[in-house]
Formats: sequence, C-alpha cells, structure tokens
Amino acid sequence: MEEINTTSSHIPEIADHAASPSQENQAINGLSKLSLVESELNTLYTGVGMRDLSSLGLIELRGNDALDFLHRISTNSIKNIVKGEIAKTIFTTEKGKIIDTAIVINLDEYQLLVCSRDHQEKMMIWLQKYVISDDVKLNNINGKYTLLEILGPQADSFMTLISGNIVNNIQLNTIKIINTEGIIFFLMKHHDHNGQLNYWILADPIYAQKLIRYIVENRGPFDFNLIGEETYNYYRVENGIPIAPSEINDLYTPHDVGLMNFVNTTKGCYIGQEVIARLDTYDKVQKSLCGFTFSEKIDDYEKFALFDESNIEAGNITSTIYSYKFKKSLGLGFVKRKYCEEGTILTAKNSDRNPIRVTVKKLPFKK
Repeated sequence: MEEINTTSSHIPEIADHAASPSQENQAINGLSKLSLVESELNTLYTGVGMRDLSSLGLIELRGNDALDFLHRISTNSIKNIVKGEIAKTIFTTEKGKIIDTAIVINLDEYQLLVCSRDHQEKMMIWLQKYVISDDVKLNNINGKYTLLEILGPQADSFMTLISGNIVNNIQLNTIKIINTEGIIFFLMKHHDHNGQLNYWILADPIYAQKLIRYIVENRGPFDFNLIGEETYNYYRVENGIPIAPSEINDLYTPHDVGLMNFVNTTKGCYIGQEVIARLDTYDKVQKSLCGFTFSEKIDDYEKFALFDESNIEAGNITSTIYSYKFKKSLGLGFVKRKYCEEGTILTAKNSDRNPIRVTVKKLPFKK
C-alpha cells in the first residue's frame, strides 16, 4: 500500500513533553465549571474528540481464501473489496442471531477483522469452525496495533490540520498509509452508526504514542478533547448506538438492532441467511431497538424488564444513563413491535426498586 507523506510546514513543531490526559483536559477546559464528562460530551457535539479503541478485538486472517471465506459466512459482500477498502459485516448463527458485528480491512497481504473484545473468543471459535479446506489462518493480534477514533462534527477539518489536504482525497470506506512528520499510521475514513463522518487511526503502539502527543500539542483552534469510555457511553446512548455485549449479542437479529445496512440481501447464501431473509420477506420481525425516557432518575447501567398496562411483558432495557444533555434518565432496549410507537407508556421493573414509568422514544433522542 502506497505511503502518503503529509509533512506540512503550517503545523507547529512538537514540544519536548506532552501533558498527561488529565492535564490536557484541564488546559482545554480552562476555568470552565463544567464537569469533565459534561465538557467531553460538549466536545463530541460541537468539536472533535479522540477516543482509544484498543479495547476492541483484532483478528488477523491470512491465506488466499480469506476474503471468500469471510464473504461466505457473514452477511455483507466481502469477496470483491480491493486493497485498501473496508466493509462492515455481521456474523450470525444458523438462527440469524448476532454473534458479533465487525469491520473487515483489506490490507492486501492479510485481512484485519475488528470486532468487540467481549465476543472475540466466540468469534475465533466460530470462524475456525468453518475453516475446512480453506487456505485461511487466524491469529489473535490484540496489542499489535493501537486503534484510535477521531469523532465529532469538526473531525474532518481537524484531520486536515493534522495530516494535510490529502485527507480530503481519501474515499469513504478506505484506508491509507499516512506519514505525518515522520509518524506513520493507517487512516480509515467512514461513517458512524448515524451517518456522521469519523476517522480511525491504526498504528504501531510506539508511533501511536508519538501521534497522540503530536495531536494533543497541535490541536490549533479546535474544540478538542480526549474522550473517556464513561463519556462515550453517555454519548452513544443519547444517539441510540448499540454496542456489544449490551445490544449486540445472540439474543437479537440484525433486524432487531437496526443493522440491516450491514446485510447484503442479493449476494446469496451465508450462515443465517434463510432466517434473516424470511423475517424480511414475511414481515416477521418481532422486536425493535428503541429509546426510553424515565419518569424519575435512576442509576447508570441499571437493567429492566418492561411491561404494558396489563402486566404483559413488552421487552427489556439493556443500557441506562442519566443524560446531562437531556437532564433526565435515558435507556436503550428492545420492545415488541406493537409497543414501538413514539410516546407509548410502559412500566420498567427490576428487583432493586419500585416500578417506574417509561416512555418509548425514537432514536436518536431529540429535545
């Protein structure tokens, strides 16, 4: 893959020492009275943030049949992606339930599969199960790379500042080798769950540390922040973004989670294809991912079963937060289709508290 050199004279030189993340956040926030989480959330909605994705799982596939193999056992069309392209796909059971979602990156000599760390072991076992006579070798390569995400409405302009105008020439769903001031890394450009443009950076850990320092010290006029996992969890619930293992697991189908854009309905057979196609053809999807607002404040990460006014089970809530943006407790979860209409009132129950009234909301949440 061709290396792109983006050394640029308009970016200041790196300082001798980079501040720690906490020091950087304090410097960025100045004398603001906002909490750290509120400040980081504000950045995600109005500026640009950098998030460490190294907790995701990385699986390397080598061999002449790797792309055909992934194409055959996952939901999307994979076999024709060329060097430097990426594809988002889902691995499902014979019953159409989700094992995991993944991003396939074609690096020519090998393919890189980015999945959730929670499901990585299951993924490895599942993949190996179907390697029969294929020329495919699987390796867990966690730790080989550092994976970073640049996200927020200013992400595109910010990456142009860091790596020059070449960023504008990178096509969606592709990955390129970038050389910024001697720091070499892969840069991937794609859309997030709700269609917002963001970037992934894949780098050797040593280069990644240099790049993090470089980005922090050369953020220029941008509203930039380092984003922690707690903050991102607030953001992703507010924006209706499902993750493993909370919403992405083997209890649900791609239809349930709203991930049919990762399913190619014309490519032919894959594992689980008959069930997923039947659900679509005969309109048999039974539940959907929805949002919920609570009538009172609850603790983050609580889970609930949902019931209608006749005490018939209606679904369940899988993720909860107290939203600083909306000033109320929010949840994500699944309800039967007849309860999906905006404004439907249900009752949330668990063993730790009295029943609470919740209201069904479309995703992402809106004021």
